[in-house]
Amino acid sequence: SREEAEAIEKELLEDYRFGRQQLIEIWGHACAMAVTKVFPLPSLPRKQPTVLVVCGPDQNGAIGLVCARHLRVFEYEPTIFYPKRSLNSLYRDFTTQCEKMDIPFLSYLPTEVQLINDAYNLVIDAILGADAEPGEVQEPYTSILATLKQIRIPIISLDVPSATGWDVEAGNSEGISPDMLVSLAAPKQCATRFLGRHHFLAARFLPYDVQKKFELNLPEYPGTECVVSL
Repeated sequence: SREEAEAIEKELLEDYRFGRQQLIEIWGHACAMAVTKVFPLPSLPRKQPTVLVVCGPDQNGAIGLVCARHLRVFEYEPTIFYPKRSLNSLYRDFTTQCEKMDIPFLSYLPTEVQLINDAYNLVIDAILGADAEPGEVQEPYTSILATLKQIRIPIISLDVPSATGWDVEAGNSEGISPDMLVSLAAPKQCATRFLGRHHFLAARFLPYDVQKKFELNLPEYPGTECVVSL
């Protein structure tokens, strides 16, 4: 649930002394790893391994920035659309890192859906996370989601699929329908309504006592993998 997700994060930050930037880095790297599992470079249909990463204003957007940076290291070609850049200094650091690595930032998202289909192999939805307030999403995100609902290329959602009337517990049938979902720490209740082909979990770093306290019952991870397919 939303409350459990917040409580887990609070425990990691306050009791275990994880830093917020540290958690975002761990999750962003794990999301990039999950993308490489399902969409390895040789499998991409376009000659250029282009990926569009759409980032929201809060923590999920920052995770998207980290994901983009690691995808660049893995020799994908990410482009970031980050329409409302956060003033949070932690998040600004991630933006700077992407800029320094010459990852391009779009100034606007084409409303012509075919342009997106033709330019990119994948879209990563890092718009709304579990920390998003329930209720109506504001512009420019309503227009962005309306565009993403129409694209034909695969969408990967980070933690929760974004939607205009989003609720992390109830979900929203009016939202985008991603091909892949990467749950962070533990699947959120809305994941029970996920109908895509690939569901991954990024939670291997969670201390055992935290897993036990919140009765997470997480699956076994193969070898040294940081993500696992559910």
